[in-house]
Amino acid sequence: MRLHELFDGLENSHEDPEINSMALDDRLVEPATLFCCVPGFQRDGHDFAASAVQRGAAALLTERELGLGVPEVIVGDVRAAIAPAAAKLSGSPTKALTMVGITGTNGKTTTAYLTRALLEASGRPTGLLGTVEQIIGASRETAVRTTPEAIELQRCFAQMVAAGDEACVIEVSSHAIALHRSDAIAWDVTVFTNLSREHLDFHGDLDQYFAVKERLLLEAGVPSVVNIDDDYGRQLAGKLPDVTTVAIASADADLRAESIRSDSSGSSFSAGGAEFRVPLAGDFNVLNALCAIAVARRLGVDDAVIRPALAAAEVAPGRFQPIDAGQGFTGIVDYAHTPDSLENALRTARALTAGRLIVVFGAGGDRDSGKRPQMGRVASELADLMIVTSDNPRSEAPEAIIEAILDGVAADRAAEVEVVVDRGEAIAVGVAQASEGDVLLVAGKGHEQGQQIADGVVLEFDDAAVLRAAIERRRS
Repeated sequence: MRLHELFDGLENSHEDPEINSMALDDRLVEPATLFCCVPGFQRDGHDFAASAVQRGAAALLTERELGLGVPEVIVGDVRAAIAPAAAKLSGSPTKALTMVGITGTNGKTTTAYLTRALLEASGRPTGLLGTVEQIIGASRETAVRTTPEAIELQRCFAQMVAAGDEACVIEVSSHAIALHRSDAIAWDVTVFTNLSREHLDFHGDLDQYFAVKERLLLEAGVPSVVNIDDDYGRQLAGKLPDVTTVAIASADADLRAESIRSDSSGSSFSAGGAEFRVPLAGDFNVLNALCAIAVARRLGVDDAVIRPALAAAEVAPGRFQPIDAGQGFTGIVDYAHTPDSLENALRTARALTAGRLIVVFGAGGDRDSGKRPQMGRVASELADLMIVTSDNPRSEAPEAIIEAILDGVAADRAAEVEVVVDRGEAIAVGVAQASEGDVLLVAGKGHEQGQQIADGVVLEFDDAAVLRAAIERRRS
């Protein structure tokens, strides 16, 4: 494709090179590449333009004139210009796919997996892009980030089309919306799960965070599904012309779950004149299931297909995942890493036991520090024993993060708090403390396979594997 074909209004001139690829990293540049000079948070892509040209870049996408001897497309915002160009270069693949975009603080991954299961059951091969993995045709790969950069994203969509996929379900992060990664996608249905405190180190406050999230649904201009048990969801639903609302508590929802019965293997409920079962416990997972059902219905899937597919759906690893190694107590691993998601997980775990509820958790470093005492307060109010430990400390001292968590613990709960900095040891302590009939919840990392510490080092760590090993050692 010629350079002028990638950008609206760019005149065709004698300097109109063939473009076969786009890159943000100069190390990935090869001949016929358009190098995109993205001003980053730590480094400015303009500083690497000369290197890109030396490596064979055919043209530059830039915010200022660089004079490096190759054609330059000068724009006001490089990030905003990337996605439309990448979509054109990839053949506008989302126009050939049924596109479902899911955003929200919590529940994106579970909702995405459930939605994919329902679409697949309807006979539509469906790709998935999300926090845990990428599924393209028959290929599955571990995800690097929730929503890839626009160039990679459009490439994935093109690969889905080539692999025979007819639909795609994608988790859309707030970073992706704010940084224009999710622009230039031809959406068919968008979903808002909920909004609570997260990523405030990036967005500043909840209102700005919400403004980014709602932008996806407002600008898409397609049918939407919104959880109105969430205050922000109710606010958003009132702005959308074509919305299906879902809820448990709100009687005015279009699709409301009633008669919910949960156990460790899942939840049964009635909604919209039909009975459903989802293989996940907890009201929050019922809300995720409602979102998936509403999407499937909007896309023409019949309840006769939805009911058995939902009951048999593949669920995401690390999302209220039971760990059974023959022990007398219930072990659960969950990704809960915000005050709201931790509260949901603890309330669900409490309903599963007549014994004690033990929780092992921490908080991430180099991220929103204000949520740490809130997580401490939630755990101290809902658990019988909280074991506070390291999560992904990154560049911060784990002890300092733990101290911030403890600041939220009520003084009268101090005797029921233990601090074990090493996460593996903390899980082992939780296993040792658990008695017959108790529930042990290990929260915070879920599906993650590593622990991020200082200097960008990632240590191999899997909560599910560590919990299972600790149980097996206790039983041996």
